[in-house]
Amino acid sequence: MTEVNDEIIRPIIGITGYGISELPIRNHHYDAFLSSPADYTQAVLRAGGIPVVIPPVSEGAQSLLGRLDGIIFSGGADIHPEHYGGIEDHPNLLPHDKLRDQVELDLIRYAVTLPNLPILGICRGAQLLNVSLGGSLFEHLPDHIDDDIHRDNDGLWITHDVHVAAGSKLANAMGAKLVHTTSGHHQALNKVAASLTVTASSLDEVVEAVELETHPWCLGVQWHPEKTAAGDETQQRLFDTLVKQAQRGIDG
Repeated sequence: MTEVNDEIIRPIIGITGYGISELPIRNHHYDAFLSSPADYTQAVLRAGGIPVVIPPVSEGAQSLLGRLDGIIFSGGADIHPEHYGGIEDHPNLLPHDKLRDQVELDLIRYAVTLPNLPILGICRGAQLLNVSLGGSLFEHLPDHIDDDIHRDNDGLWITHDVHVAAGSKLANAMGAKLVHTTSGHHQALNKVAASLTVTASSLDEVVEAVELETHPWCLGVQWHPEKTAAGDETQQRLFDTLVKQAQRGIDG
């Protein structure tokens, strides 16, 4: 790592946070909070980076990218179907945050033009990457598959295997072609954007990961590696590789 005045310069990794309407939190003093699950920040810290949570704010978000060394587009609520030509009144849509949708779509469209900014999209983040580049989503995945292995009966976490394409950036990062993943999603990639390459899938052939080949390191995974990264080396390696890529940008 680069050193300045005997102090190590560690990569700063942005993590997109939840919107106010998406995850309402309040206490006796405040009516609203902007937040992010701690699992993301802990995974970045273990990798040697400095995590910075990015709230969905309507001004200044793009200017922040120039001060970051890497970025994680995190999980969260459904992306509204208006952004990919989907069924806007689908009965199984979950609550969404319109401000977060718009801010993050603008943010990721700019981020992919920055070759020195490594990008990792997680669950919603992978879907966001696909939508931003012209792809679409299944509004409700159980409408299109016979057996939903992507969440439990309560819509919460479940584990299943994912096959990773040999030679892909994802396989190189994780050091494996078969990984055990944790997911809890009811949406997934439908039409994959032309500029993205599918690099992982589950046993039911649902798209589990994509890569933007025109960018040095831009990956999206449908599962949640942060949930098991503390005890699963293959999942932690995603964050390790992101931080290493960010460090290379610092070192030039």
